[in-house]
Amino acid sequence: MSNENTLGGVFDWDGVIIDSSVHHEESWERLAKETGYELPPGHFKKGFGMKNEFIIPKVLKWTSDPKLIEQLSLMKEALYREIVMEWGLKPLPGVVEWLNELQAHQIPCAIGSSTHRLNIETGLKLIGLKHFFRGVVTAEDVSHGKPDPEVFLAAASRISVPPERCVVFEDAFVGIEAAHRGGMKAVAVATTNPIETLQSADIAVHRLDELSVPRLAELVASIRP
Repeated sequence: MSNENTLGGVFDWDGVIIDSSVHHEESWERLAKETGYELPPGHFKKGFGMKNEFIIPKVLKWTSDPKLIEQLSLMKEALYREIVMEWGLKPLPGVVEWLNELQAHQIPCAIGSSTHRLNIETGLKLIGLKHFFRGVVTAEDVSHGKPDPEVFLAAASRISVPPERCVVFEDAFVGIEAAHRGGMKAVAVATTNPIETLQSADIAVHRLDELSVPRLAELVASIRP
């Protein structure tokens, strides 16, 4: 049960717990080669943090056919998992230390990500961090991608902590916006974007173990009117 003193942590996956940007970029490259579609310049940065169902028709402009979008999306994610198994995966610096700190203070944590469930399950097995998370919300669990806050609100619900008592850990601009739209505070990690560009977050750090639980509690307390 939650109470007014409970804190909750909601973690994006890619760029926060792991850095799989090179894996994802390679999976788009392989998909384009396999299908004959062309990748427009700057596509990866433009679509970062968004669902494939948005990227394929809006960023890549490949097709607006829902069935083909779904087919391409599933192909892309299968390629991603192949690459992860080929290249390996490891948590970003400071992640394990920060998760241990949160666990020591009995702060419940969940993953809230636009990534497909199989990707996260594969990744969690490879890096061995599944036990830190009470809930995992993925692309399959929500109808709306970021900057809509649905994925973070669902993650907060999984750990039974009110949104206003949760802190979201993000690397993408759309994720920071989603956190704020959901009434949560946002801590940005400068893995994908330079730290000086992350002013929209409540706190920006280079690595998560720069944080402390008292700083988190102070941040959440500042939500109160």
